[in-house]
Formats: sequence, C-alpha cells, structure tokens
Amino acid sequence: MIALSTTPTARAAIDDAIDTVLIRLARRLRDHGDGARALASAIARSARGGKRFRPLLVVAAFDTLGGAETDRAALYQVAAAFELLHTAFVVHDDVIDHDTERRGVANVGGEFRARGEERGADATGAALLGDAAGILAGDLLLHEAGRLVALADLPTSVRGDLLRLLEDAVLISAAGELADVENAVSARDVDAETILRTTHDKTAVYSFSAPLEAGAVLAGADGPVRAALERFGQRLGLAYQLVDDLIGAFGSPEISGKDEGCDLREAKKTHLIVLARETESWPAVSEALAQAHTGPVAIRAAQRALSESGARARLEDLVRGTLDEARAIVTASTLPEECRTMLHDLVDAVQGRVP
Repeated sequence: MIALSTTPTARAAIDDAIDTVLIRLARRLRDHGDGARALASAIARSARGGKRFRPLLVVAAFDTLGGAETDRAALYQVAAAFELLHTAFVVHDDVIDHDTERRGVANVGGEFRARGEERGADATGAALLGDAAGILAGDLLLHEAGRLVALADLPTSVRGDLLRLLEDAVLISAAGELADVENAVSARDVDAETILRTTHDKTAVYSFSAPLEAGAVLAGADGPVRAALERFGQRLGLAYQLVDDLIGAFGSPEISGKDEGCDLREAKKTHLIVLARETESWPAVSEALAQAHTGPVAIRAAQRALSESGARARLEDLVRGTLDEARAIVTASTLPEECRTMLHDLVDAVQGRVP
C-alpha cells in the first residue's frame, strides 16, 4: 500500500481510536460465551497493524485544507472508521476467496477452522465455522465503523454528510465485489467496460475518494473542493487497482504479498486479460494461461505471452493516462497549494508501484 507522510501523533491517535473500539467490542462480547470471546480476539488481531493508509488520507485532506484543531478528536474517530471499514472488507473478501491466511498468518476464518478441528469437526464443518466467523467478524466491523461516525462530536449536517459518504463506500464496494465474482464464474467473455467499472467500484471509492472527501467535509471545504477531491480519488483509485492487476500478474512476492503470478494462477479475469483477448495473440496467450496453475515455469510462460501480446504495455499506458487525468484535476482545481502537493505525491506513489 502507499505510505503517507504524516505525524506520529496522527498515527497514534488513529490507533487509539481503533483500540478503543476493539476493547469495547471485547467487553460487549465477553459474556456471550467462549466462541464470542474468541471472535473478539480474532477481530482485534485482524484490525491491528497495517499502514493505516485510508485513515491517514482522511487526516491528510483535513490538515492540508486547514481543518480546525477543535475538530481533531472527531477527525480521528472518522479516520478510524475508514480503517475498520477496510478491515471488514478484507475479512469478507477472505471468505469469498476461501482464503484461510493473510500474509502467512491465519485470518479470522483460518483461526475458526482450526477451532472447529480442535473440537472434532470434519473438514466441511470446520470450513463452515470458519466462514461463519469471517462473515460475522466483518459484520461487526461494519457496524463499528458506522457507529464511530454516528457518535462523533460534530454538527448534525456534517455527520449526515459523513454517513452518506460511508454509505456510498459500502454500497459501491459491495456492488463491485459482487460483479467481480460474477465475472469470475461466468463462462462468457466479459467486455472491457464491465471489467473496468468493476475494477473502479471495488476500491476507488472506499479507499480514495471517500476518505479524501471525508477529510474535506471535516475541514469545512466548499462544494467545488469536495467535488475535485471526489473526481481525483476516483481516477487515482482506478489507477491503483489497475496497477494491482499488473502486480498480480508480474509482481514479485515481496511486492504483492502473495505467490508470483497469483492472478494468473487463479485465472482472474482482470483488465489485463481483456486487453490480451483483443489481440491476434490471444490463442497463444489463452493456451499459456490455461497452464498457469501448474507451477512457476508455466507462470513465467504466461507472463511472456501476455507481454509479447502487447497487453502489458497497453495496461501500463492506461495507468499512465488515468494518472495524468488525476493530475489534471488537481491542476484545474482551486485546492490550496499544500493539498495539491499532497495529491501530486499520491499520484507519484501509485506510479511508483508499477512492476
């Protein structure tokens, strides 16, 4: 993920706000049985650590737009809400993908699968328990994210704007995730526009445009500023996810956090694959992709076929074009210079992730 240059105080305040939620959740669940207590512990492990990019993005927008110090306590609550939202999506995504680990460590579902096995469950029963725990953990985190915003000490109109942003983030991300699964299981070819829309909806709003606009709302920014940040976040978020497609196909394990060529191994229908399908080389690419699941040698052959087809270069061009659009939005805006600099740094950081 992208690293943001912010003060240690901001990071510590966000962590404190998240820890307060986790402690409260553990207290609320402790009288509801051993399973509920284990779920609270698993949720806490899933929510701790990480770069805190999304909440720090809220803070960065607030600070560079001249937010008032009197609103800083509420700022950190709202910022923490976006981290809990992200954690909820990650936990649910692991259920959808049937993953039991994240970066080599058991996730919520993995912990509860092991818990089921310890209690004598067969493989089917353990998987059912793991999936149930993952779904419920994500549900609780979504609730806590909304609760943080709802209880922030803010004027009613500001709180209403923030809740609408949070709602949009949840709705659009859910639609994008569902479309992604539909695309994956469909026996039909999926068109480029559909794939691109899905790519945008999965990440751009909740990770970029909503946190930026939330910081602007808290800073009391006017409509044009908020609109510029929304448009910027959507373009940047799309570019970020397209870079993720490149990383999933060509990135090293150190960059992706997964095995090399993980998207090729899993036969994901990314925009990269759509671009390859449009070339005369598609029969050779398709044949290489069909073997990608068999191991590292086949992965490298699929990577070569995609590169030779021109699909990789076309996707890199699309990333550059989308980032140029994001830069143009900043240039044409009335944003303060400090905010412009921060946004340009974000664009450069996304560009720097291209493998």
